[in-house]
Amino acid sequence: MISAWNCLHLASIELVRSTPIKQRIVSAYRQYLAQIPEEQLPPDVRDAYAHIVRSLHGVRPLRGEDEVTASVRKMSNQEADECAMSIVTLFSQLCRS
Repeated sequence: MISAWNCLHLASIELVRSTPIKQRIVSAYRQYLAQIPEEQLPPDVRDAYAHIVRSLHGVRPLRGEDEVTASVRKMSNQEADECAMSIVTLFSQLCRS
């Protein structure tokens, strides 16, 4: 089992790739963030993690897509940038915990 620290580290690395930001967010979530058991996170970062997860599960999907894809598709570019920043900030907070 991969640790929460490793998942967030790898998700942060995924976010700096050269693909479009929305694609990077979906990839970071599917490959790494979705693997994090919330109980592995220190209590002081759980709310931030839960907020990210909620933001990626808030839109009803169209046929052939999942909630994460639908939620990210509906984000503006600024919202996508803020989501990516939230993920990196969460990793930073976890490093300081």
